[in-house]
Amino acid sequence: MLDASQINKNIPVPLYFQLKELLLTEIKKGTYKIGETIPTENELSEMFHISRTTVRQAVGELEHEGWLNRVKSKGTFVARPKFQQSFTQALESFNDQIIQSGRVPNTVVLDFKVMIPAEDIAAQLGLKPKEKAIYIHRKRCADNEPILMVETYLPYERCSFVMEHDLETESLYAILGTDEKTRICKIERLIEAVEATEYDIRNLGIESGKAIQQFISTGYNTFGDIIEYSISRYRGDRNTFKTTIMQNQ
Repeated sequence: MLDASQINKNIPVPLYFQLKELLLTEIKKGTYKIGETIPTENELSEMFHISRTTVRQAVGELEHEGWLNRVKSKGTFVARPKFQQSFTQALESFNDQIIQSGRVPNTVVLDFKVMIPAEDIAAQLGLKPKEKAIYIHRKRCADNEPILMVETYLPYERCSFVMEHDLETESLYAILGTDEKTRICKIERLIEAVEATEYDIRNLGIESGKAIQQFISTGYNTFGDIIEYSISRYRGDRNTFKTTIMQNQ
């Protein structure tokens, strides 16, 4: 439990940061459970003999990081932690990323067929007019919670063998990786924030007006041929994306 002696005013660590770390520790320990309120700003200010401005900064940072959710006239509640993804910097499957986060992945295949794609999709895949593509529409979940919708297109001539597999239990990247001509070795991604549509509200259970993190991905094999074109829509309120940038030596 929180205790006034846990904050040390005689060290060079900012008071707001000390309070933030204390609150975060108690949240992670389960002292304050998901959906429960934490002490008010006044209560924290009096408990630790610090200003409300300091308290507000600590609580604000935890809210910004997704640990807390402030509701006007009701209080500050512990939020469900977001799923941290390495999707932006790693050639990993969705299942691998979710397993690494300690959760159980599952996939619902909504559509899986061979089709003649629209002209814009065919152009993205480098297909000639009336060339076939494989279309895969999936809802992807963690602990049975929908967090992602993804539509994937593959050139049928190269990837026809994918049709023999069960994409609810198998990884698409692992399947493609069984042939050097279809193994994805490079991906280009266009990232933008867009507003949730009826499609997102219906499939992901997200509220109207909330943000969707949209990724448009083009995957290449080792020879530079386009193998995959995907449109992924992540719940902005349930996902964060981690990127590591290193300076060239």
